[in-house]
Order: sequence, then C-alpha cells, then structure tokens
Amino acid sequence: MAAQVLVSDPADPRLADYVRLTDVGLRRALEPASGLFIAEGERVIRRALSAGYPVRSLLVADDKLATITDLAGSVRAPLYVLPAQAAQQLTGFRVHRGALASMQRLPEPPAQQVLAGARRVVVLEDVVDHANVGAVFRCAAALGFDAVLLAPRCADPLYRRSVRVSMGAVFAVPYARLADWAEGLPWLRSLGFRLLALTPDASATPIGQVVPAGRLALLIGTEGAGLSARWLAAADEAVRIPMRRGVDSLNIASAAAIACYLLAHG
Repeated sequence: MAAQVLVSDPADPRLADYVRLTDVGLRRALEPASGLFIAEGERVIRRALSAGYPVRSLLVADDKLATITDLAGSVRAPLYVLPAQAAQQLTGFRVHRGALASMQRLPEPPAQQVLAGARRVVVLEDVVDHANVGAVFRCAAALGFDAVLLAPRCADPLYRRSVRVSMGAVFAVPYARLADWAEGLPWLRSLGFRLLALTPDASATPIGQVVPAGRLALLIGTEGAGLSARWLAAADEAVRIPMRRGVDSLNIASAAAIACYLLAHG
C-alpha cells in the first residue's frame, strides 16, 4: 500500500519529479535523463502498471485523495498529498484528474526486436507534436497495428501529453526508434516490408485500392510539411485518402485512423 506523506511546501525536494510539468523544454531534458515519465489519471496509471512500469511515487491534491483510494492500495511507493494550490504551484496546472504518478522508464528495445513477427507497422518521420504522437499510438492500438517506429527526431511517446492523448496506448503498442533516418527505410524493406507513403498528392494511389498483403509499413510525416522528399522517394508506393469539397488533407489523428483501418481490414 502507498505510504501517505503530507507535504505543504511545493519546493520540497521529494517532489522534484513533478516540477513544472507544463515546461516542455525542461521536461524534455529532465525526464529521459532521469529515467522517468509522468502518468496522469488513474486509468492511465493502471495501464502503465499493467505494462510493467514501476512507480517511483504518486502525487495527489488533498481534495482528490478519496478518488484514488483503490489505486493507492495497490501501489508500494510514496503517496504525496498536497493542498490543491500547492499542487498547482508545483506542477504548473490544476491537478484535476485525480493522481499523477512518476513512473520509471524501461529500457527501449531495438527496432529489430519490436518488428519480430509484426506485419503492420506505422513509421513516423519527424512528428514533434506530442499530441499527434499520442493520437497515432491510439489509432495503432485500436485498429490492429503491431508496432510503431519513430524517426530519431520524433517526440517522446512517454511525455505526459503523448501518454494522455493516447489514453495509455503507448504502453500497449511496442515501439522503437530508427537508429538512422537516412537508412531506416532501406533497412525496413530488407525485412520484407512494403513501404506506403501517406501523402495528399493527387497523383498518389487511393489507399482503398491498396491490396494489404504481406508486411506493410505506413509512413506518416508532419502535419504541415508531410513526409520529406527523401522518404517519399524511398517508398514503394505513395498513397492518399481521397478528399472532397476542396479539402486537401486531414490532421494526423484522422488520417492515421482512416489509413490504419483500411490497411488492417481491407
């Protein structure tokens, strides 16, 4: 059972894991270097626990303590209880989802291991928006994709916003980073994957016409610029989601959902 610790001072060094959670620059530097990430809300914390991530500590505002009784009873870690105002001062936002948990990161597996046995994978190129990364993981999990690969510059899937938007799907879908942006796609092809580049280009093949046979890798780029010219040229086929009424593209979450569904169930 979590050991309840009452804390009134947001500067208490025991709370260092939770400092300035809205400061993206700070958290990007702090969390991977410290081997931690923050899970927000009881459902997401439970999914992280089920995936084998150890809890370093829990934090809850005193007015939400009653909402996490069951969770606290299943965790062996300090449970820091703060006045609501102190919790907000510490984290930078009103902690209204019940609990926060500082979780210990696990070693990230190599891409070769993640792809063993996988037939459908999403590959993200330079998607730096944490919400978009989380949305893609949620689509991949819901629609039957086996793994997600990230180009080296993609956002951290375990960043708090990624985890929250994915509703914990980042814990369910295996993922890894490509070691080399330039050579990652030829390496994937050598493993037998057919590379499909998702693009709004009108000359691309409508994705509904793709026969989803064999191993498939769906390449998705940034919401603004899309895939780089290099990755588009390296793909086996460019595919598009047909549009109407003058709309040229969808946001990443919508496009990923449609593409994943068609390739998983087509």
